Amino acid sequence: MSSYTAPLKDMHFVLTELAGIDKVAAMPGYEEAAPDVVEAILDESAKFTSGVLAPLNASGDQEGAQWADKAVSMPKGFKEAYGQFVENGWNALSCNPAHGGQGLPKVVSAAVQEMWKSSNMAFSLCPLLTLGAIEALELAGTDAQKAMYLPSMIAGKWTGTMNITEPQAGSDLAAIRSRAEPQGDGTYRIFGQKIFITYGDHDMAENTIHLVLARTPDAPEGVKGISLFVVPKFLVKPDGSLGERNDAYCVSIEHKLGIHASPTCVMALGDSGGAVGTLVGKENDGLKYMFVMMNAARFAVGLEGLAIGESAYQHAVAYARERVQGRAIEGSAAGVAIIQHPDIRRMLMLMRSQVEAMRALAYSVAAAHDAAARHPDAAERTRNQAFVDLMIPVVKGWSTETGNELAYLGVQVHGGMGFIEETGAAQFMRDARITTIYEGTTGIQANDLMGRKIAREGGATIKAVIGMMQQTRDDLARLSGAEFAAIAAALGRGIEALQAATDYIVAQYGSDVRAVAVGAVPFLRLMGIVCGGWMMARAAVAAQDKIGAGIDDPFYPAKIATAHFYADHVMAAVAGLAQEVVQGGASALALDEAMF
Repeated sequence: MSSYTAPLKDMHFVLTELAGIDKVAAMPGYEEAAPDVVEAILDESAKFTSGVLAPLNASGDQEGAQWADKAVSMPKGFKEAYGQFVENGWNALSCNPAHGGQGLPKVVSAAVQEMWKSSNMAFSLCPLLTLGAIEALELAGTDAQKAMYLPSMIAGKWTGTMNITEPQAGSDLAAIRSRAEPQGDGTYRIFGQKIFITYGDHDMAENTIHLVLARTPDAPEGVKGISLFVVPKFLVKPDGSLGERNDAYCVSIEHKLGIHASPTCVMALGDSGGAVGTLVGKENDGLKYMFVMMNAARFAVGLEGLAIGESAYQHAVAYARERVQGRAIEGSAAGVAIIQHPDIRRMLMLMRSQVEAMRALAYSVAAAHDAAARHPDAAERTRNQAFVDLMIPVVKGWSTETGNELAYLGVQVHGGMGFIEETGAAQFMRDARITTIYEGTTGIQANDLMGRKIAREGGATIKAVIGMMQQTRDDLARLSGAEFAAIAAALGRGIEALQAATDYIVAQYGSDVRAVAVGAVPFLRLMGIVCGGWMMARAAVAAQDKIGAGIDDPFYPAKIATAHFYADHVMAAVAGLAQEVVQGGASALALDEAMF
């Protein structure tokens, strides 16, 4: 029920053939990402996640995090597992060497993080928030703040959080009321309540570093008046040792649909005189800094959709091989394993093909992130950053929506047993549900994609991406075989649909934004499916090149077959989604509010 095996073969294929790890390793600062080093890292991560984290997934879900006397205790085994996690240096993998990190590329970290999330999503949320807090402090922290907090956070001795949401201010950050009162000595006293704070308190690390959004007394209204503060659970002395307990406490944890082992905290700041904090960056620029954390977290949450899809798929395949139920449609009078039934195979292939597409897209975006940071050519850094910015809402929104669908399919493959908790399929479905809400709902991601990433720049970046897709379609044309013709045809239809929807957005956004916004989520889904089809087409070309080079490995024909299935089944939705984007606005807005 709690088993997990890292799909190392596919991970290595994507890293080498699609994400271009060799090109990343050639960039300044990434020289350590040599093939043997990356292989060793992934192998060790696979052992840790399957041997340590996966066995705690079901038990952690059943026991859950516990709250008492303003403190949270983790389920049995979690503290020990986190100790191994820190001792093995996993938290520091992609962090800045200047503060104790290993400085490896984000694309390597993405593969490792996928394993954390597949094996135990609740556990993985702790380092997710810590890594986001590290990025924000590296961007905007003072030298003193960096020296005080980053070495222990990167080492994993201390963990980090984002304290954003308040009872009256969910995604509407302009409504934040928490206040920060200057004390005249460079510190502030923070007062307010924050909700939905992941790992706001726990007993796995000796300190928790909260990054808190609040308003100073003379701050302007709205989002332009929000500042960012670092508020440690225990105050830190100048020598780095821990001092007195700060006035920031978890006053309750939420009882949730899933991720029961991850404490989602209600945090009270300043109930006994004020939580001591220091300003991060410039006053009133807090939202800008927090978005650094949020962008990192959005990519990581997209990996959660991929990871849960992978785990749900592995469980479904194992069950389908073992479960004998019904006779074969033809050729057998005896009962057969359900994997022989055509509809079961269809569902399993829907799971497999979309998992592989999500992985290829996520790793490719991570590699572009590395190029944006370290490529020696400034124009290439700019181009790659534009690609990353465009794709972050797609990785987050499409991957999490798809992960939910795959968890649903996993339950369906199990039949009635999928509805029973003991099989484990239901936990994936429950845990997956939050991913489309975390760090901005799918609607928020879709509006960001449509407005900030496409309409604002007249579609320049997405048109460049479409050009790369067309090149892949041309690459397919040089290959003989019905499967490659089918993949090329499907990708061509996807390109046409994506181009038509993009043209509509660019033309209409300025004059009829409400009608365009109705199609935002369908557009995000369209773009995700087509980008996934592009990645699977690239994978098919790379696999055929291996076969053509005389490499006899069943992995490569299977990759081509999976890409063919994706083209026939998943890409079939693109025309309808494009129609929904282009023509669906008027009918949706025609409804009077009284009809709801």
